[in-house]
Amino acid sequence: MSRFQNQSVPTARVMAGIPAVNNALYHRIRFSVGDPAAVIDLPISEGQSQTILILRDIEMERARKHAAVDQVGCPVDFEPEGGLSGDRETATAQAVAECLRRNDVQRVIADRSLPLLFAHQMAEADIVVECDTEWGVLERRSKDQQEVEWLREAQKVTEGSMAMACETVARADVRADGVLLIEGEPLTAERLRAMIDVWLLERGYSNPTSIVAGGPQGADCHDAGSGELKTEQPVIIDIFPRNRETLYNGDCTRTTVHGRVSDELAKMHTAVVAAKAAAIAACRAGVTGEAVHEATKAAITSHGYATGLPDDDASDSYCAITHGTGHGIGLDVHEPPLLDKGGPELVVGDAITVEPGLYCRAIGGVRVEDMVVVTEDGCENLNTLPEGLSWA
Repeated sequence: MSRFQNQSVPTARVMAGIPAVNNALYHRIRFSVGDPAAVIDLPISEGQSQTILILRDIEMERARKHAAVDQVGCPVDFEPEGGLSGDRETATAQAVAECLRRNDVQRVIADRSLPLLFAHQMAEADIVVECDTEWGVLERRSKDQQEVEWLREAQKVTEGSMAMACETVARADVRADGVLLIEGEPLTAERLRAMIDVWLLERGYSNPTSIVAGGPQGADCHDAGSGELKTEQPVIIDIFPRNRETLYNGDCTRTTVHGRVSDELAKMHTAVVAAKAAAIAACRAGVTGEAVHEATKAAITSHGYATGLPDDDASDSYCAITHGTGHGIGLDVHEPPLLDKGGPELVVGDAITVEPGLYCRAIGGVRVEDMVVVTEDGCENLNTLPEGLSWA
């Protein structure tokens, strides 16, 4: 039970922002719009509330058909005595405060994403605003069956783009100096990234900057990569697109090598795949994200590798996992829970990535990532793509 329930003072709950970019608000109302909006859970009797959505007038009819709320209004419906601002966000915040005032609400519980402007307007109306830092977080973490299917679809498409990218590297020609060629022209990280973007765009996905990091660039786990790709070097490819209709994300990483795989790269890859398997085996409801990460670290160290960032004086041969095991995914590509130190207990329906990696400045990096959905006694892996280094 929330610490904010059973208060004697009339209390409402408010979320606000732009649903197209505020995923907490979008998840609450299941309706996307690019203008400011607010949803108020207004108490009407003991244990019962009415949900009011306030948004721009031209969006009201569409919202009445699709938004998961009881009532839809616009700022003019709740115009305060002094009138509304000509600024849409300010006017929406003013209308929220006025709606609350008319319903004798003296206290509001807000989620962590509430814009300060809304809190300011409520304070101007002598309404106390408190933040429930966990409101909406658990609701978004525990994915329902529809959300799981949207994630499954997104991951399937992501895997398709990954297979195309890895096969492009593996099947490229080689120039005398080791640079990979496609149709006679150098295969660069930028060129492969553009191919990924187009592939996904044609299938209804928007795509942030994918990671295509070849050779030593891959030693920095978040280096997006640039320049020419070369034979016999590892190429980390990390793709995390968003379905433009459902708004749910995919996220998959594979590492590919054109040509010969060195013994050290093969050893790194074996350790990473073992760490991924250990982490996935540890994933189930009630286990903490920290415990899953500890399983990853145990597998990495058992193969002779280190954990943590290198010291300033570390040699280029230092090879370690330098990040957590993974993160939650859904409407955001990065959302709770973390599989890392301090990571919370997993719940049924958590969709999480499992993405151990090893990084060495002398060689580059190896990372392999799957997406799983937590169940009572384990997890379901949404990936089917091979995890090997050779894609020819």
